[in-house]
Amino acid sequence: PGLALGNLPVLYVFSQSDEPDAACLLPDDEGGARLATAHLLSLGRTRIAHVTGPEDFEAVRLRRRGYEASLSTVDPALILHGHWSEAWGREAATRLLARPARPDAIFAGNDQIARGIVETLRDNAISVPQDIAVIGFDNWMTEASRPQLSSIDMNLKLLGEEAGHRLIRMIRGESQSGTSRLPCTLVPRASTVPTP
Repeated sequence: PGLALGNLPVLYVFSQSDEPDAACLLPDDEGGARLATAHLLSLGRTRIAHVTGPEDFEAVRLRRRGYEASLSTVDPALILHGHWSEAWGREAATRLLARPARPDAIFAGNDQIARGIVETLRDNAISVPQDIAVIGFDNWMTEASRPQLSSIDMNLKLLGEEAGHRLIRMIRGESQSGTSRLPCTLVPRASTVPTP
């Protein structure tokens, strides 16, 4: 027999539910993408590519929407969808380098993809960030990258703290429903900002 939840409060954190009244707490993927793209634009980058994961992920669609909303014109040829992997990052970087007008910046949908991109650029003697700036998303795999990877931090500690506060309020009888998104933070490092 399964566990009957009855009136036990349920809060989905870093996940969503198909139930319309479910309480969900997520990072602001679209806002994070706006931060990443605005950062690259502030550095004077004008041809910004977006290499990301599968289109059936909501986070991918939201990050793309934030990227596109930040640009005055969008070149669909600079948006590449693939897998959440370093291998996809390497493949996508190779495709972008073969273009007649290659990008001067790349916003990767996650840090794994960004690491594959940086590796391929380095293998092709392309300087990061001088020739092509690269920023990732997640802020999980940044330190091992050379140069260290700029990324968007999803503030998972804050997400966890907020989840705890909300659960306590739910246990006390406060009603919670709908999806809430917490802001992300830009963490610039050497892959976008040259170190002296």
